[in-house]
Amino acid sequence: MQKGVNTTLNRKKYWERNLSDQAKKWFDKDAKYFLHQVSSTPVLNVMSKAYGIYIEDLEGKKYIDMHGNGVHDVGFNNPEVIQAVKKQLDEEMSHCTRRYTNIPAVMLAEKLAEITPGDLCKVLFCPGGTDAVEMALKVARLVTHNFKTISFWGSYHGSSFGSASIGVGGETSFCTKGIGPLVPGAFHVEFPNYYRNPWGFTKEEDVDAECLRQIELVLQREPEMAAIISEPISSVVPTRRYWEGVKKLCEQYGALLIFDEIQKGLGRTGKMFACEHYLTPDVLVLGKSLGGGIVPFAGIVTKEKYDTWGDRDIGHYTHEKNALCSAAALATIEYTEKNKLCEHTAELGEYTIQRLNEMKDRHPLIGNVTGLGLHIGIELVKDRKTKEKAIDEAEMIMYKCLEKGLAFKTTGGNILSLRPALIITKEEMDKALDILGESISEVERGIAY
Repeated sequence: MQKGVNTTLNRKKYWERNLSDQAKKWFDKDAKYFLHQVSSTPVLNVMSKAYGIYIEDLEGKKYIDMHGNGVHDVGFNNPEVIQAVKKQLDEEMSHCTRRYTNIPAVMLAEKLAEITPGDLCKVLFCPGGTDAVEMALKVARLVTHNFKTISFWGSYHGSSFGSASIGVGGETSFCTKGIGPLVPGAFHVEFPNYYRNPWGFTKEEDVDAECLRQIELVLQREPEMAAIISEPISSVVPTRRYWEGVKKLCEQYGALLIFDEIQKGLGRTGKMFACEHYLTPDVLVLGKSLGGGIVPFAGIVTKEKYDTWGDRDIGHYTHEKNALCSAAALATIEYTEKNKLCEHTAELGEYTIQRLNEMKDRHPLIGNVTGLGLHIGIELVKDRKTKEKAIDEAEMIMYKCLEKGLAFKTTGGNILSLRPALIITKEEMDKALDILGESISEVERGIAY
């Protein structure tokens, strides 16, 4: 991640060019009252609306939002999710006191048991993804009686002590620097990267073999391993061979495999769950879009054979069985199924990646295109032979796109991450890609931001 990502010179230029007097007033108040964080405060702009695939600022300018913090899979302000929430409020059953249950929570649990793959069938809910990751880690510790974990450099799983320990792995912005010791026993290895890896390998099987070797080396030298935790895909799409190798190692050394699908689940990759491209994990973690972009909600789904800890509290959150959140989540899943968003995402994702690869042929800045469904990464490089990261260029392209009505996030400094709402149409995607292509062309011609 780029250091000082919200305080660069280009960010200041963006503010000067795009913040109206009205927006500046609220911008200044935001900066005054919120704790400053490198990724969020000071902010980019002030939003007034979010609907469908769009966000809108105070001046009424709308942007195709290809970030959405991962909550907008069924579109911002989805009418059917809102209707479900309103109905639940009208029925005077929103919060459910702990030690009781309610029909929406049970229906949601039943639905997840029905649609998750393999023998996943037992659930727990909580307010957010970080909490869900923590619950998954607790399950792994209880089942294995061990405490150590293997995760991946550059990953992100949340900002609590436990999730930060297994996450970022060396990055300092997510509270891993200056706060003292994190949770012990968190080991990190390389995630398979077929375009850019430390060993200079060009064959996928060689990258997979080295990454699996690293995992097994840690497993051999560090007993008491509770789990390997990872997103099924990141900015890289691993091979099926890789994840089958990881699962085999988990079984051999007695560790659980946890898939964090907080961003990748519920249709994002062209299947309801990203793990369906590979294999069924021991614990599946869900969040973000589970609340339909209306309410915060997350949870885990695991196997019945692990439901043996009735004398412990794994989650026990105040909103564990929140009826309002459950109604929103159930409506989100039903909308996804009814409108065949998984199929649409798979088809449109394939088309989008094809168009981006055609753009790659015309634009030397594009070094690599990767993705699955509508989770797509475009890696920009200064030189295709050296693969030097085009960090400044990526930032300029991002701001140029913003001014043209397209919003997205950069990761790793030079990767343009495209994660639109799954309801985006082919025509809307074409418009977004045209904006992107125009902005890349300007930067390649030396027109700086």
